[in-house]
Amino acid sequence: MFDKRCRAGVERGLRPVGSGLKRAGITANQLTVLGLVLSGVSAVTVANGWLIVGALFLALSAVPDVLDGAVAKASGTASPRGAFFDSVVDRVSDTLVLGGVAWYLASVDGGHAAVLPLAVLGVSNLVSYERARAESLGFEARGGLMERAERMLAVGIGLVLSAVLVPVLWLMLVLTLFTAIHRFVMVWRQGTPRDATETLLARWRARRPDTGYRPGGDRGSGLWRTARTRDRRSRTRTRP
Repeated sequence: MFDKRCRAGVERGLRPVGSGLKRAGITANQLTVLGLVLSGVSAVTVANGWLIVGALFLALSAVPDVLDGAVAKASGTASPRGAFFDSVVDRVSDTLVLGGVAWYLASVDGGHAAVLPLAVLGVSNLVSYERARAESLGFEARGGLMERAERMLAVGIGLVLSAVLVPVLWLMLVLTLFTAIHRFVMVWRQGTPRDATETLLARWRARRPDTGYRPGGDRGSGLWRTARTRDRRSRTRTRP
């Protein structure tokens, strides 16, 4: 939701900041790596039970994640390679953070609690794969109730309010699964012919003789007039 509706506006507002960072000699790739390091620190602190500290580092990791795009555009270095690098780092960061949460739950609750964040991670990767695969085929697959920004925000809330961490993870799992289904349906519809009657008309045209007339076409077209003229000549020749 944030990525589709708000990211473009946020990046436009951050262009002056991106220009300042560029003049300071900071590159987009350096910011991307910094975000990865902060996510790793967040994962370690959460795994050791320091949830508030982990939430703080998780929030800090979001800053370079937003600024790297602004710096890339301000410096004119935005490229498919940079976008690929950023996407891969995002997946690694998600794995680290949710892995830290799983480690924490396994240490505190035991049982099957640790499986929950891993399930969220699995469905999250499905959502990301659907978008990547759809865009490689020329389709659009953005949007949904639980994209990466919303997932990290929900994890942060669960870490700060540790009593609701497990319910928050369940909510994340449901909404992320809904997002995956939403994107699948979106791409499926884009891959389906917009007008199903086109197939039926094609079959009908293949079965009847070609008179030059096309159903739904322009009655003033040359093909239609040619067919009318041919029919009139045929009737004239058969008169007694």
